[in-house]
Formats: sequence, structure tokens, C-alpha cells
Amino acid sequence: MAQAEDLLDQDHFSCPVCLDVLKDPVTIHCGHSYCMGCIKGCWDQDDHTGMYSCPQCRQTFTPRPVLGRNTILAAMVEKLKKMGLQAALPAHCYAGPGDPHNESPAFKKHKLVQATRELQEKICSHHDKLLEVYCRTDQQCICLLCVMDEHRSHDTVSAVAERTEKQKQLGEMQKKIQQRIQEREKELEDLRQAAESLTGSAQAAVEDSERIFTEMIRSIERRHSEVKELIRNQEKAAVSQAERLLEKLEQEIAELRGRDAELEQLSHTEDHIHFLQSSQSLCASHGPADLPSITVNPNNSFLDVRKSVSELKERLEDFCKGELIKMSELVKEVHIVEPKTREEFLHYSCLLTMDPNTAYRELCLSEGNRVVKRVKKTLSCLDHQERFNYWTQVLCREGLSGCCYWEAEWSGERGVEIAASYKDIKRKTKDEDSSFGHNDKSWSLSCSPSSYSFWHNGEKTKIPVPPSSRIGVYLDHRAGTLSFYSVSDTMTVLHRVQTTFSKPLYPGFYVGRECSVKLCCLGE
Repeated sequence: MAQAEDLLDQDHFSCPVCLDVLKDPVTIHCGHSYCMGCIKGCWDQDDHTGMYSCPQCRQTFTPRPVLGRNTILAAMVEKLKKMGLQAALPAHCYAGPGDPHNESPAFKKHKLVQATRELQEKICSHHDKLLEVYCRTDQQCICLLCVMDEHRSHDTVSAVAERTEKQKQLGEMQKKIQQRIQEREKELEDLRQAAESLTGSAQAAVEDSERIFTEMIRSIERRHSEVKELIRNQEKAAVSQAERLLEKLEQEIAELRGRDAELEQLSHTEDHIHFLQSSQSLCASHGPADLPSITVNPNNSFLDVRKSVSELKERLEDFCKGELIKMSELVKEVHIVEPKTREEFLHYSCLLTMDPNTAYRELCLSEGNRVVKRVKKTLSCLDHQERFNYWTQVLCREGLSGCCYWEAEWSGERGVEIAASYKDIKRKTKDEDSSFGHNDKSWSLSCSPSSYSFWHNGEKTKIPVPPSSRIGVYLDHRAGTLSFYSVSDTMTVLHRVQTTFSKPLYPGFYVGRECSVKLCCLGE
């Protein structure tokens, strides 16, 4: 028995993979011995690479070696088994796949795992002991003997405890990743919808331009026909006049020739009395024709018309060229992706002022109509058709289209609303048709010290983020996007609207009791 234990301690008959007694032992080219099944299992995993290595010395072989059973070693293992080798196996050895582990009473209380080629990597290279401890100082797995040796003064815990701690960290990381996935999926869906909206908007613009240009072409053709008709009518009138004059001229010429012939004949007569009587008669009956003098210049007849048409062409071309440049600039302003950083948003900043004519009578404007505060008393101010008579609201003067960005700071316990509205929102009624966010003409972010919510057409959307005193609003009118941001070191989107705006939007504010709103100067 002692002889068998000595041999076992030298690991002569243990498989380095499964750490059990060799079964169907084979010896590979480098001299190391393994169970036939274990080494085959290792090399089966390397079939995709075409290179095979020894799990102990890492010597590689190409092609895959043909394995043959080591009969001498197998006979020695069988002989040692008979001498009691199985009873002398150390407690840390593990059997290979297919062994009846659960049938052995020695393994009833142990957790059994699938044997793999990496088992050798779980053994300490210095002490040949199982790695069961984690050294936080060196951030590596060690065995119990390492704890008492070179890792004596280090921060060490069991591998299970470190796994639990790392599992928590991984769980938190996984939550963040999953949250990021949800955010990106939402951005993906928003981007997809924006792209679809852009495509639809572009198609509508193409169809409108085709319709409008077709109408313009038809209008020009009608004007062309009118000019042609005008020229032809004038031509007919002028030709008719010329024909009448021609007829009179031809008649006059015939009469003049007849008279010339009579005079010629009379000039040759020898009868003096006849000559004198006839000449007096001819002079009395044939006076000079009373026709006006005629001047003809056919080259200049329609010269002014041709010049006018040519000038019209040039003016149209200049006008179309200028309008085409404007349209080109407008097309370039179409965006799908919103700015990300505050610096990018500031490129679209606009200067706003509140309109005193729209302010409710308890709203006091100051600092160049850029600050509004609700006071306890009713202010004395003239009635105006655009003034809000019931809700404590005010609109800005500026109607916005294109890409615009503005920021507002608010304060107060009762809260405020930061809104954008069409100009034709009702002003005089007590119902919700004149309240920001409670109709289809306005969009409103409700801000209080404890919560945010978004309102449109009477529908409320809760926003689960910590309140902020500074709100940024980004409008891309052509893309149909209206976004509200919490402004701090970063830009946090609170709510985004995706729709189609039919008119310019006017920024507006609802102010609670003893609250105020200030339009920020973004140029500072």
C-alpha cells in the first residue's frame, strides 16, 4: 500500500485532465499520459483550429496525432488497482466524465461539475492545490497555502464571497446596459419615425412643387396666349388700315394717270380756243387729292412689344434664381438628428420677448419684457383683443419656424408651464380651449418643485425625472419636432413631440401664484 501511495504521489498514474486514475491510458508524442477519453475530448475542441497541444507542456502537433493504447501503462494501472490504489487517491482528485460519481458515498455531499480541459488551470501552479481563495490586493485566484505564504498580509476572501460581490457589480452594470438598450431602442424608433416623416414631408413638398410649377407654367402659357392674341389683333387692325389706305392710294393713282393722259393730249392740240376751254375745265374738275401723307416703318411696328417680352423673361429668370437660392437654403436646414450638446443647441438660439398685450392682468413684465412674475394685485392695463382674460398666461411676440432654441428659468412653489402655441389660441374663454396644453393648438411642459408632466390636447404624460429650474426648448418646425430639455452640465431630454406643425409657434408661459419665469440670454 505504501508503495502504491508513493507512486500516486508522483502522479505517474493520474490523468492531468480529470485527476483520476488513468483509464485506457495513452501516451502522446511529448511523453505525457492521459485517459483516452480525456485527451480526445480536449483535442475535439481544437478541431476548428487544426492545431493540437498537450494540456501540460503546451507542445503543439500538426496534424492530429493518432492515439494508441499504452498497454504497458494500462497493465501497471490494473495491477496497482489490485494493490489498493483506489483507496489511496487524495481527496481533491476528481473523476472523469461517465464515472458513477453519485453512486459513491464519498461524493454524496460534494458538488460535481462537468470535467473540462480547463481543470488544470484551476490548480495552483506553486502548490498543486485547488484555487479556492481570491486575493483582492493582487486581483487573482490563489489556494489556501498561498494565503499563508506570499499573500499572508493581503486582503483575501473566499472565491464564493468575491463571486457574490462581483455578481452584484455585474448586475448593476447589466441594469445600466439594459437601460441604455431601452434608450437606444427608443432613439432608434424615434429616428425611424423621423425618417418616415421626413420621407413623407419630402414627397408632399415634391408634389406641391410639381402642382405649383404646373400652375405657373399654365399661367405663363395663358399669358403667352393673351400676348399672342393681342399682337394678332393689333396686326389685323394695322393691316386693315393699311389695306384701306392702299385702296385709296391705288384709286388716286388711277385718277392722276387719267388726268395726266388728258393733259398730255390737250397739250398737243392746235386749236387754241379748244385748248383754253378744256384746260379751264380740267383745272376746275380735277383738284389735288386731299389725302394725308403716309410714313411706313414696318421694322419698328412691334419692336417695343418684343423688348417688353424680353425684359419680362429676364425679370422672371432673376426672380426664379433668387427664390431658388432661398429654397435651397431652406432645404439645407432640414434635419433628422437633433443636436446633442448645449454648444450645438446654442447655434440655433433665438432672442425672445414677451408680448404685454397678451399678458393676464396679474402678470408683471420686466427687464425688457423678458421676465414675468405673478403678483397678488390686478394690474391696471388697457383691454386688448389678444390678452388672456382668465388663465394667467402670456405669449411671446415672435412666431417661430425653422430650427430654434431657447431657455427659461423658473422659480416658485406653485409651479409654471413652459409652452409653445399657435397664435390663434383662444384668449377670452374660461374653458380649456384657452389653456396651454389642453387643446390641439398648444403643447405645454408643467413644472413644479416635485414633478414634471407634459400636456397636449388635454392628455397628460408624467415625466419621472428630478425637476430642474432651467428648461431648454428646441423646435425643428419643418421636421415637426418640439423637444423639452433639463439644462445642467448635460442636456437631459424630458419630452419630445413628433407631429406636423401647420403654423408658426409662439413660446408662452403659464405662471402660478408668486412664481416667475425668465427668458435666458444665451449670448452671455
